[in-house]
Amino acid sequence: MNTWTNEELRKIGSAEELEIAPLRDDGTLRNPVTIWVVRVGDGLYVRSWRGRTGAWFRHIQQRPEARIVAGGITKDVTLLDVSSDEALNNEIDAAYQSKYGKYGATYVPPMIAPQARATSRKLVVSDTH
Repeated sequence: MNTWTNEELRKIGSAEELEIAPLRDDGTLRNPVTIWVVRVGDGLYVRSWRGRTGAWFRHIQQRPEARIVAGGITKDVTLLDVSSDEALNNEIDAAYQSKYGKYGATYVPPMIAPQARATSRKLVVSDTH
C-alpha cells in the first residue's frame, strides 16, 4: 500500500473536517458525509460519533473503502479497524479533545465515548479501488 506524504498528513490532519464517500459494492461512490479527522503520529483516524449506527459507518462495514477530501487533498482509502488497540484509542481520544475541544461538551464527549471508540478506523492510502 502507498503511504501518506508529510504534506498530506499535515493538510488532512489540520483540516477542520473531512468528507468521506464510502464505496458501494459496484465501486461507485456514495454521497459524501462530513466527519472529523485526527492525526496521531503518522496516522489519520476517524470515528462515527453515532457509533455503529452511523450511515457512513454501516456502509464501510460492508466495504471498507472510501474516497476522502480534506485540506485540499482527495484520496482513495481503505479503513482499517483499530478499535481493539486500547493504547492507540487513548491517543485518538486525546487528539479529538485537543483538536476539537473548542466545541465543548456537546460534540467532543460523544467522540470519545465507548460507542465511538468501537468505530475507530485508520485511513490507509489505497493502491487502487
